[in-house]
Amino acid sequence: MSRTTGRARRRADNDTLDLFGETGGDAPAPASVPDGVLAQLQALADLGLLRRLDVALADFVAGQDGHAEPALLVAVAVLAQMEGRGHSCLPLAELAAKPNALLAWPAEALGAQQVLWQALPARLEGWLQALRASPVVREIAQAGQAGQAGQAEDRGQPLVLVHAHGPAPLLYLRRYWDYERGVAARIEQRICTQMELEPGLGAAGETQARRWLERLFSSSSPEQADWQKRACALALRGRLSVITGGPGTGKTYTAARLLALLFATAPDAGQLRVALAAPTGKAAARLKQSIDTALLELQESMEGELDLVELVQRMGAARTLHSLLGARPDTRHWGFHAGRPLDLDVLIVDEASMIHLEMMHALLDALPAHARLVLLGDKDQLASVEAGAVLGDLCANAQAGCYAQDTADYVLRVAGQRLEPGFMADEAHAAPALAQHTVMLRTSRRFGGPIGQLALAVNSGQAAQAQELLQAGVSQGLQAQVWGREGGARQAVVDLALSGRGGHASYAAYAQALGQRPSAGEGQEAVHRAWVVEVLQAFERFRLLCAVREGDWGVAGLNRAVELVLQQRGVIRESGEWYAGRPVMVTRNSAELDVFNGDIGIALPGWSTAQALRVYFLRGEELHSVGVGRLAQVETAFAMTVHKSQGSEFEHTALVLSSQAGHVLSRELVYTGITRARQAFSLLSQGPGLLASAVGSPTQRASGLLRLLGEGR
Repeated sequence: MSRTTGRARRRADNDTLDLFGETGGDAPAPASVPDGVLAQLQALADLGLLRRLDVALADFVAGQDGHAEPALLVAVAVLAQMEGRGHSCLPLAELAAKPNALLAWPAEALGAQQVLWQALPARLEGWLQALRASPVVREIAQAGQAGQAGQAEDRGQPLVLVHAHGPAPLLYLRRYWDYERGVAARIEQRICTQMELEPGLGAAGETQARRWLERLFSSSSPEQADWQKRACALALRGRLSVITGGPGTGKTYTAARLLALLFATAPDAGQLRVALAAPTGKAAARLKQSIDTALLELQESMEGELDLVELVQRMGAARTLHSLLGARPDTRHWGFHAGRPLDLDVLIVDEASMIHLEMMHALLDALPAHARLVLLGDKDQLASVEAGAVLGDLCANAQAGCYAQDTADYVLRVAGQRLEPGFMADEAHAAPALAQHTVMLRTSRRFGGPIGQLALAVNSGQAAQAQELLQAGVSQGLQAQVWGREGGARQAVVDLALSGRGGHASYAAYAQALGQRPSAGEGQEAVHRAWVVEVLQAFERFRLLCAVREGDWGVAGLNRAVELVLQQRGVIRESGEWYAGRPVMVTRNSAELDVFNGDIGIALPGWSTAQALRVYFLRGEELHSVGVGRLAQVETAFAMTVHKSQGSEFEHTALVLSSQAGHVLSRELVYTGITRARQAFSLLSQGPGLLASAVGSPTQRASGLLRLLGEGR
């Protein structure tokens, strides 16, 4: 094959322009295009090492630049593949020096890679020359502070070559360069503006803040480090606050007290506009429930000093980010943006690790300048499947603290807490500005047992210790909190899902509840509602989590296997795509139906005999239902990917590792799977060594965000 197909060319016209951003029109490729390189890239796509889209993008660039050198076309294809793996840019120095480590292709593909690499430069300078020579590349001489990225002429080039500090040039698709630069500029504006404490200026505001902090954290001791209290104090003086921590460290507990603090110190508390949001419907519902519960419990201890009930009622429901920003179907445009900002004063966003670069750009763009943004999330969880790992970048210094002396002085005055020397910035270097607005919560009140120990071992890269903890669980028997099995038949996974182990939760309770449907008829609506809630709650106690979607040990294979056994047992009766008891996950936002990507529901009969199947969703204590005929974008959800499980928790979680997962297996994937479990965790691997391989493979996403913020790396 000397050229990619016409279909690939048409795909390049449609998809490449969308990825690049605003570019010029397509042009026919002259005969001088290096067809051999394109054919080699196509062969790599045939082997599954590149996507068809990656090759189509390289073909598009060849059509724009008739003198494109092989290095340019290969760099474009690899850049597109990197974007598909979640990277926002391509580090060219690594591509030139260590392509095997960057590409992470299997050993059997090295021969094909070496053949291609024979036509490519041996040194970084050769790659840079090939890029600089092309009219499709915009070279930016320096990557300084946000919004000050040099004066290279912008002619709508689809690629951007950025020279960062030192020998670390980065290649971007134009769209992601614009997103990253925009996010950096807006964050810098927020962290460089310190808000005065009300009422008035200086000491008066700080005195009032300290009085309320003492009330809100009455059990806190000045001699003990209270990071929750410190987080509230720091958030009070900034327009951006980042609060990170693992499960059980009290992120939403802290956010609730911050809201109470803002409510108590605002000059006109009755007009304070607060919104809650999260990337998924499930995470949004959990955030609202947690915040409301914490505020109402706090109300009891305030002895009438604050009307937090009124604050709870005024906040309204938490929303998905798509809903908050006014997502428009089939477009990248939003209802709210810089020209039409959100009408709010405080926005708290949970599960921020799931927010990808494009979404963060849209969120920051839509926030009014005066509003406070509080991001909550676990920096060690999986990042979004989309490009960017924004929370991970923002929390780069969270573990070390890196606080300036003026920050320490402020925390002492307002929170009565003395920051420990180990969390202060090195005197030889300036304290990062972003670090002064970031707090890591360090004490977990939930994960002190085997599940917490396993999560800590995995998160710190201790594969041997993780194996020992799992083996200890096996020795204790099926009742153990953590338990693991390597190898064996897939049927063992299905048996665990349907029968559980040692009394821990499984789908057995869901199957039992499903079979207890009340009789239909008039006057039975309340009874039917109680039954629906029981089925939904029983299903949410357990979940199968998979590393991959496809294959026998992936989401598709395990969903079908569970369905077949349930059908054999008479629990469900399949008569097509829809059947009573089918659990589904929504895969696309639908504002008109009030369902959003990630929502989990179950198809059940209506309360009267005349009603057809409806999918019921439980949001806190409220039920929402949609007719099955109106839900086209759903998939069966007995098993789901670890990515899709973020923002959810289950009594018992079973993590399934497939031998076909490849580079998808990572430390963050296993850690995220473990931390979805509240009471019990099971690990089932298709073969030996998969856990050790995953723990030894931390995710590192290429990004230039911290460099744009002047924070370095």
